[in-house]
Amino acid sequence: MNEQAARELLVIALHAAVGAAAAGAAGALVLLAVRRRPVAVSLAVLTAVTVGAMLAGTLSVARSMFLSRHDLAVVTTVGAVAALAATVTALLLGRWVSTGHRALERAARTLGEGGGFALPSVPMPAELASLARQLTVTHDQLTRSREREQALESSRRELVAWISHDLRSPLAGLRAMAEALEDGIAEDPDRYHQQIRSEVERLSDMVGDLFALSRIQAGSLALTPARMSVYDLISDAIAGADPLARERGVLLADRGVEPVPVEVDGREMSRVLANLLVNAIRRTPADGTVAVAAGRRGDSVVLSVTDGCGGIPAKDLPRVFDPGWRGEDARTPPAGAGLGLAIVRGIVEAHRGTTGVRNVPGGCRFEVTLPAARPDLARH
Repeated sequence: MNEQAARELLVIALHAAVGAAAAGAAGALVLLAVRRRPVAVSLAVLTAVTVGAMLAGTLSVARSMFLSRHDLAVVTTVGAVAALAATVTALLLGRWVSTGHRALERAARTLGEGGGFALPSVPMPAELASLARQLTVTHDQLTRSREREQALESSRRELVAWISHDLRSPLAGLRAMAEALEDGIAEDPDRYHQQIRSEVERLSDMVGDLFALSRIQAGSLALTPARMSVYDLISDAIAGADPLARERGVLLADRGVEPVPVEVDGREMSRVLANLLVNAIRRTPADGTVAVAAGRRGDSVVLSVTDGCGGIPAKDLPRVFDPGWRGEDARTPPAGAGLGLAIVRGIVEAHRGTTGVRNVPGGCRFEVTLPAARPDLARH
């Protein structure tokens, strides 16, 4: 390429750049003006700018090359037709995008109103299709969240009703006994005093359970973890529950407790084991057995309490650890407030553990899974 040809090519490039820049600047102003309009309009403007920039550059070069009127008309006509075809195509594309957007908008509106979200069946661009799939995932998550919220609300109502019943009955009895003592018509004042003391202790335990559960649900349960042996924890818990077991004629049996170390709050974990043992003893008939076991399972330690209650209906298994669940309609004092197992779950989860229950022949088995003590804490 000689110097003259190079110079001419440079001149052509400059003319084309000036024409394209002018068209691009005009298009940018138009896009700014229609930025709040539908995407179809923006696509049409963008296409018109692209073809217009090419046409402006071509016309600029054509004039500088002193084309004949006929050749210039041909170039202009070809450019105009191309611009028209591209603009129509862009409008059709924009209408397709807008149709998918409206369908997705309608589906999202049902999601916000709490209805079922149905994936639109109309064809959509990849971006809108990806958004639709994400909305489907969000809908599933919201559905599960609503179900959990409804279950919790139902559990709260049930708990309030049960607690109200359990408070009203003993308070009415306490008032009657107090009035009898005050009027001097009690035949055996000592028995009345003993009964009042027993009812007050039961009410105090109920209030203590409510306070403990409120701390757990508020996330304000303060733990003081320390390394200790599971064997010691279970031995102390069995010793504490043995009087109740003897009174009810239930045998507490050790079915294999390994002395594996755990890092837990001893006071709170003792409460967990005590609640599980008391629950098992109360639901096991006389001459029955409550078996306790513990051992390592991988990186975890599993503690289990197996009773002789005869099993729990399958429909009730998911509710066993809910606040207020008792598994029976009777509101007898031994049934308690139905908070013991909920407290167990809260304390165990605060230790980054899990709780579970399953039916076994003759009864059910409650399991508590805790992280085993880290090796660095087990060295001396």
